[in-house]
Parts: sequence; structure tokens; C-alpha cells
Amino acid sequence: ITMAVFQYQAGIGNVGSYQVSGRPFAKAAINASSATKVEFPAVTRWVMIKNNTSSVLKVGFSAAGVAGTNYFTLTSGSVTSPLELKITELHLLGANSVDVMAGLTFIANSEINNPALSPGGAGAASPNVNWTGSVGVG
Repeated sequence: ITMAVFQYQAGIGNVGSYQVSGRPFAKAAINASSATKVEFPAVTRWVMIKNNTSSVLKVGFSAAGVAGTNYFTLTSGSVTSPLELKITELHLLGANSVDVMAGLTFIANSEINNPALSPGGAGAASPNVNWTGSVGVG
């Protein structure tokens, strides 16, 4: 007789994963002169972005968001406060020196990057994406 083995793992709605300190993630001097994606190894608990240049930086949550109108901007030399966001990637455009820091959870990226949870859904042109860049998500 074979018995099934259940292995518990935290999911996207696991409150405890967002109550504890995040595992550190840091990437410095990112050249985002052209569209650049920063991928996180796990779902984030929080993110901070710093624009080290005199250019305006576009920040979004998908390539479509940064290419379109679903993004926010960081002016010269500015830094965000910790943004409490559940994301697996960040998209940047317009500055040649950007720093990104994040606190990571132990939640696998597949908890967000799947057709059932992604805003585009299974029938979208790009299923299994972080966020589609549509409906105000950029």
C-alpha cells in the first residue's frame, strides 16, 4: 500500500509569511536605460527602489505596464519607502543606475505566477505572468 504524503508549504494568503522579517534581497547599479526586468527568487514582502540618476525612472509590475500607462515614476535621486507588495518581478525603464532592495518570503513564485491567479488568467496571451499590465496593474 502506498500512502500519499502531504507536505505543507506557505501560500500567497499565509499571514505569517508577511508578519516576520523578510529574507534580504539587494541589487545595485541596475542599468534600466532600456526596459529591464528584476526577478525575485521568491514572493516579496516589501520592496524599495532608489533612482541614483538625474533621469526620471518608470517603475511597473509588468513590461506592458511600463510600456503603457500603468507605472509610477521616481524622480532624480529619490527613493521609495518600503512598499508592501506581493510581487515576483519588477520592471524598470529610464535610468542607468537603480538600486532595488526587498524582503522575501518563503512563498514560491508559482503561487502568483499561475493561470488561476494571474489577472490574465489561463486564456490570456501571456498566462503564468506576474501581472499582465492591464486593469491598472503595471
